[in-house]
Amino acid sequence: MSMIGAAGGSSQSTPPFHSASLYVGDLAPDASEGLLFEIFNTVGPVASIRVCRDAVTKRSLGYAYVNFHHVQDAERALDTMNYTLIKGKPCRIMWSQRDPTLRKSGVGNVFVKNLDASIDHKALYDTFSLFGNILSCKVATDERGRSQGYGYVHYETEEAAEEAIAKINKMTICDKEVYVGHFVRRTDRTGQSDWTNLYVKNFPPAWDDAALRKLFEPFGAITSCKVQPPKAVGGAAGLS
Repeated sequence: MSMIGAAGGSSQSTPPFHSASLYVGDLAPDASEGLLFEIFNTVGPVASIRVCRDAVTKRSLGYAYVNFHHVQDAERALDTMNYTLIKGKPCRIMWSQRDPTLRKSGVGNVFVKNLDASIDHKALYDTFSLFGNILSCKVATDERGRSQGYGYVHYETEEAAEEAIAKINKMTICDKEVYVGHFVRRTDRTGQSDWTNLYVKNFPPAWDDAALRKLFEPFGAITSCKVQPPKAVGGAAGLS
């Protein structure tokens, strides 16, 4: 990992770096510390920048940490530069959470599914930021960067998460009714060993609910079976 730093003001006016530290993700492989310094230093004095790299190859891992001297400058960067293009890719900015207990607590974590393919990180952020400060926000994508139809929003407070769930769950966004609920880690899901849901993909586009049901009925009674239209997921997929 390499780092670039700059001299700042007096020690009295400079808070600890972690209080003004931002995570910048989804970076292009050739986005360097120097480039990021030029971009973020226009917002306010930057204390240091570190692009995280593979320990062996030294290639960028696609994210960096930008440390400002002043919290208000970090806040301004988060508000004005999130999802702006850097080397042709929209960057994703959020507060750097150095305290693992906050990330692991699950407080304020929301799971969103049945998203339209047109909903990207920025659209998800813009929709959910109405309810409180967001620590992180991301739409799950495949190796080609295409939406997988679900995402995660982590709020600073549980109250904000509760309000988002109450207001957005079952709302129609881009002609699709979205589900919004509390995120539950796989290890914390009760009765997971008894789950009987299957996700099926890459079957012929011409198949309908009846064709999918016919394939799986020999293995046991089916309570529900649904084929999603190809346009919604970038290819035929179904739940049984």
